[in-house]
Amino acid sequence: MPEQKRDYYEVLGVSKGATDEEIKKAYRKKAKQYHPDLNPGDKTAEAKFKEANEAYEVLSDKDKRARYDQFGHAGVDPNFGAGGPGGGFGGFGGFDMGDIDLGDIFGSFFGGGSSRARSGPMKGDTLRASVSISFEEAAFGCEKEITLNRTEPCDDCHGTGCAPGTTAEVCPDCHGSGQIRIQRGGGAFTFATTTTCPKCGGKGKIIHQPCKSCGGAGSVRRQRKLTVSIPAGIDNGQAVSLRGQGGAGKNGGPAGDLLISVTVRPHEFFKRDGTSVYLEHPVTFLQATLGAELEIPTIDGKVKWSLPAGTQPGTTFRLRGKGIPSVNGRGRGDQYVTVNVQVPTGLTHEQKEALRAYGEAMGELSPGPMEGVKSFFDKKKKKK
Repeated sequence: MPEQKRDYYEVLGVSKGATDEEIKKAYRKKAKQYHPDLNPGDKTAEAKFKEANEAYEVLSDKDKRARYDQFGHAGVDPNFGAGGPGGGFGGFGGFDMGDIDLGDIFGSFFGGGSSRARSGPMKGDTLRASVSISFEEAAFGCEKEITLNRTEPCDDCHGTGCAPGTTAEVCPDCHGSGQIRIQRGGGAFTFATTTTCPKCGGKGKIIHQPCKSCGGAGSVRRQRKLTVSIPAGIDNGQAVSLRGQGGAGKNGGPAGDLLISVTVRPHEFFKRDGTSVYLEHPVTFLQATLGAELEIPTIDGKVKWSLPAGTQPGTTFRLRGKGIPSVNGRGRGDQYVTVNVQVPTGLTHEQKEALRAYGEAMGELSPGPMEGVKSFFDKKKKKK
């Protein structure tokens, strides 16, 4: 039995949707890797070099590649399947293949048969847009106007592509299926394939009098302005999906969707993590020591908070329910406030003297620079 040929895309290591440039780049890499001059006496490398050349010869040619995509090796190699009993198609032992539609078989392996879908309803393209919103708009939701270009059904022909008062003719060759069946060979080697109908181009219908507004396409491209509702609680990088606001469908298919990616601009003071809001709030040394009534900024506005006396720097307290609303509408996060005690600078002589007096009263001032440190650790030891 003849050796099974490898898939040409597999030989070059590219996907079926690879561009011409990607195919060329992959071939050059393979050719360099297995070139006989670089692998003298290596029969395996020589075979792979020939295999890469054969694959590139087909995939670099537009017509050959199209035939290969639809029919595989049988579409580009006239000797494929030959070889008499026990080899190629003869290996089926004289089985009559006249009832087998190889077009469907090859289509399932190589992506063919797409012409069948062209004559049926097809969903329109998915479109993408983006909006930028503020921190508060993301928290509470907002409405934004966006402008986009999209295809829409033609108003004059209502998507049929025909001039008003006329209708399309069902293709007489494919009877509206968009495909024709071609029978090849004869006798035991008879097989059938399906291909795009050349008369209607796979559409299944023929428009004799096209609509003047859309040229028979059934759709036109327009610029539209849409008002988009951004839900409360949306976060940076998330998206809003609008069903049916994308490109126009084909052959009576539904319109595509519109995906709007959201960028949330950072806030000057607030930070966000999920539904939690974080804030660093400055207080004076006196406020931290004696306690104070503070006005804390939140995304709802300022709220009053009683700062306890003796609050230490870096202390964090929580304001319940002052965070970001959940995007699914279930509850709301909290706000966390970290106290940042400010050390006074630029003191006057009188202010410095007052602080020294305070230090003496607290026993914090001593003749030697290390005495105060020692007394601090002594106090800590006594407490234990």
